[in-house]
Amino acid sequence: MTSDLKNIIDIGETSAVEFKLCSDGISPDTYKTVCSFLNRYGGDIYLGIDDNGVVVGVPHNAAEDIKKNFIKMVSNPEVISPTIYLVPEIIKHRGKQVIHIHVPPSSEVHSCKKTIYDRVDDSDVKVTATGQIAAMFIRKQKIYTEKSVYPYVKDEDLRIDLLSRVRQMAVNRYEHHPWENMSDTEIIKSAGLIGTDMETNKKGYNLAAIMLLGRDEVILDVCPAYRTDAIVRKVNINRYDDRVIVNTNLIESYDVLMGFAEKNLWDKFYLEKDARISLRNAIAREILINCLMHREMSSSYTAKFIIEKDRMYTENANRATTGGVVTLENFAPDTKNPIIGSFFRNIGLADELGSGVKNLYHYVPLYSGKPPELIDGDVFRTIVPLDDEYSFDMVIIKGAGIKDDNVDRVKDLEKDRVKDLVKDQVNETQYRIIELLLENPQLKTAEISAKIGINDRNVRKNIKSLKDAGLIKRIGSDKVGHWEPVI
Repeated sequence: MTSDLKNIIDIGETSAVEFKLCSDGISPDTYKTVCSFLNRYGGDIYLGIDDNGVVVGVPHNAAEDIKKNFIKMVSNPEVISPTIYLVPEIIKHRGKQVIHIHVPPSSEVHSCKKTIYDRVDDSDVKVTATGQIAAMFIRKQKIYTEKSVYPYVKDEDLRIDLLSRVRQMAVNRYEHHPWENMSDTEIIKSAGLIGTDMETNKKGYNLAAIMLLGRDEVILDVCPAYRTDAIVRKVNINRYDDRVIVNTNLIESYDVLMGFAEKNLWDKFYLEKDARISLRNAIAREILINCLMHREMSSSYTAKFIIEKDRMYTENANRATTGGVVTLENFAPDTKNPIIGSFFRNIGLADELGSGVKNLYHYVPLYSGKPPELIDGDVFRTIVPLDDEYSFDMVIIKGAGIKDDNVDRVKDLEKDRVKDLVKDQVNETQYRIIELLLENPQLKTAEISAKIGINDRNVRKNIKSLKDAGLIKRIGSDKVGHWEPVI
């Protein structure tokens, strides 16, 4: 990230990049930039850099509070409406902290403190003319079918009773979530589930509202081809061993499909950071959320969740952005249904944009010993290999023996994951120390010093910084113990 940031600074501010000083907290015009990026094509904000590209930095003791305050403000409908959920990232550049905020383009027209802003070159421009605002709505409606307005859909056509659950899910996920004290109507408005058809000027619930909260018969009327076909084919491969057709709202569809996955997939033992997690649930969650959240609702293609003996996969209609196989190196996060995606993130069924791909590449090798395959096309496919006999901790469920080659491969992937997580949090010397400790935790200070080419005192100083940051911990005594990365 340091080299990437240097290139960005060299280019300077553009229509998609904005620098902001942040010595005394977040300046109010930062939220205008958030609004303009949402209304145009998205962009990146860097707090701690002045207009000339000079990295001043954010005070170290204030960075976390600034992050929390920013998340709170963009989730406040009095500041940004409709509200959004963005996750700032603290990065380091030449010993100074910079806060990076990625703002994706939105399917909604947003306002900042009741004023609409658009991005023109490197400026945030106030939009007041009716024609300009109408053009903005029309541009966005043509991109996302979830924005289509159905003026004759009434409250009784929706499962308003689900909103009490939605409110609780949001609070369980994020303490003091703004929806906690909102009425049902306020939540619907805050989530962007009511829109205006700018061609007819009719207002009403949009397609996102119907898919998230609609009654089954209403969804059938609006999207007659909508369904997810969940099938198990392990024994009877010509027909099926188990099957369920899911055509209810997206929230309850997730519940049904997760239940189907739990019923038909092994749940293998795995510890992460001394806590047991369900690899099965972690993987199923990501592929099912992706299938529900990012599908193209206007297509007649039937979404699928298929479990076979040696693989499981999902398929859903898609508006392809890149095409081909999606990897950690080439993927560019892009939500296909931003309103639905934001709703799912608010209630904790999804994380920040792009996290699903990272989680799949992390957890699938631990579960199956092989990586997943994600293919972007008119139909998006996520393929997860299955091996009932494989277990990361070498406790093979069916007693087929130990597969050392798989274990070594997964351990290498785990090392790469740790290095990827820390690379933006540490300097070059500290990163090299992490690399060495991952390969051999028993290394002494003098050995690390010789390998890196710096003196012992400098090694000890950097180790202390890593310890204070919670990135390594001491195992055993000072005399005979050793250091281990803890991410």
